[in-house]
Amino acid sequence: MPGAPGLADDSLLTLLGLGPEEDAVYRLLVDRPDSEPAALAGPGDAPDGVDRALGRLVERGLASAEHRDGTVRYRAASPVLALGPLLESRRAALHRVESLVGDLAERHRSAQSHAPVEVLSGVLAIRRRLLAMQRQARHEVCSFVPSVVTQVISAEESLDEVETEAMARGVVIRAVVERGCLERPEMARALAHVVTQGQRISVVEELPVKMVLVDRAVALLPLDPERDEPEPVALVVHRSGLLTSLQSLFEQHFAQGRRLDADGVDGSAGGRELDPIDRQIVALLHVGLTDAAMARQLGMGHRTVQRRLHALMEQVGAATRFQLGWHAARAGWLDGETANSVPPQGA
Repeated sequence: MPGAPGLADDSLLTLLGLGPEEDAVYRLLVDRPDSEPAALAGPGDAPDGVDRALGRLVERGLASAEHRDGTVRYRAASPVLALGPLLESRRAALHRVESLVGDLAERHRSAQSHAPVEVLSGVLAIRRRLLAMQRQARHEVCSFVPSVVTQVISAEESLDEVETEAMARGVVIRAVVERGCLERPEMARALAHVVTQGQRISVVEELPVKMVLVDRAVALLPLDPERDEPEPVALVVHRSGLLTSLQSLFEQHFAQGRRLDADGVDGSAGGRELDPIDRQIVALLHVGLTDAAMARQLGMGHRTVQRRLHALMEQVGAATRFQLGWHAARAGWLDGETANSVPPQGA
């Protein structure tokens, strides 16, 4: 057909599911609206082939036919409207294929290698493996979330739709988070949101490494947590004594940290209802944030936070913030794990 060189394997529109003849005829129709079939056929082309291509284009909504004076004239549909959905469908299919390739690669590695530790190099390979691990989780995903932002996986990226999908399958999500994460308002809001969805978060002062463990069967962590090189390297640890040690390290930090819930407190305070802002202030005080960090997260002035803290201290008769924290635990403002854990100063 004229105007359609190389219309077979190298025709781009065939990637969207069009046949070579449909591709060629559609391209001609874009430039020649209201054409009859004969006008779209070259000297050596079979008229039947053009008719079949036009019929398929009409069926697929890529062209329209108008009967006029005993003839049929064809007009191409808008490429954006007609080809856009096909493009989106193929793009979605390619994403599914990409995910499948990652899953197959993970299964291939598991079947072929008996080594307890694998080495991954490059951001793309590390991200792909982490996503595959989370999607394959059946029981539990545990993670260390340091406050430092890395080029491979940031704290915010750990709280994405993959974890939501895992929880929908009944997977338990537990995380140990560095307190510094809560000093970033956007991260604090994200943590509060996932807690309302059922994730269990424990807050500690410092973590040794970024790490993700899945089903007590595999873990991923950086080769050198102190360096964030242009080409990062990560370790994948399979069932072994090393993996058992990593799981034990996680459990120790999770148990020693302070549990975080959506408000940080349970809503009642020794028989009276706490103001919602006071509930948040007590929660943030409990996890160790400074006045300035609390003010930033709550979007209020530094002195306003201080005034509300002093008012709470006066209400409960606390001489120090340490005593306020102790009273919060004793009064049931905090979760039961921290109640009665420390005595008041000067008691």
